[in-house]
Amino acid sequence: MVSSVVQVLGTSYSPYANRVQIALNLKSVDFEYIEQNLISKTDLLLRSNPVNKKVPVLIHGDKCISESLVIVQYIDETWSSNGHSFLPSDAYDRAIARFWPAYFDDKLVPLMRDLRSAQGEDKLALIERLEEGMVVLEKAFVKCSKGKAYFGGDNIGIIDIAVGSCLGWIKAMEKMNSFKLIHKDKTPGLTGWADTFMSNDAVKNVIPEPQVFIELLKKMQPMAKPASN
Repeated sequence: MVSSVVQVLGTSYSPYANRVQIALNLKSVDFEYIEQNLISKTDLLLRSNPVNKKVPVLIHGDKCISESLVIVQYIDETWSSNGHSFLPSDAYDRAIARFWPAYFDDKLVPLMRDLRSAQGEDKLALIERLEEGMVVLEKAFVKCSKGKAYFGGDNIGIIDIAVGSCLGWIKAMEKMNSFKLIHKDKTPGLTGWADTFMSNDAVKNVIPEPQVFIELLKKMQPMAKPASN
């Protein structure tokens, strides 16, 4: 079987790999998705990303690109004539659009990871910080969307891809911990946005159902708990 010109190395439960899949779908680019086992890494993955040795990796001909947001921007620039751009045309608006994915990845994703093993007051404190962070994103959505469906306006942009790829994980954490990060009372804009994003044709067959993440989180929790003295 002849390999596709474009290949994506990822895991189905990785929101970072999902970002790449969504971006390629939005650009109508045909690609071959190659599932990876991160416990027993393939030679292809190690050759394609020898520095970080992790997914996702985009293989485009003889070029290998890693880091999800770098890949998304590469896709946007390489297939610039396919559909809309993921970044605004104005330089300031582009800077803002790059800021919010960094905010989400640097500030909120680590809190979500820590929540897996947190207990008692530490857990409540993390939830409070996450809720505060989502309110900040709500304000960003209102400003960036300008009353439209997405952070990117009428179309899915880079902020939508970055944050939206984590919705499966977010919904799973909400169910497991009996709280709401995205709630119609505190984040009405994000509530409508999440439904719209998940129903988009480029997205709906990419992000797994929350139950997939719940089962994975259950397996990860024992490993995340510190050993008792």
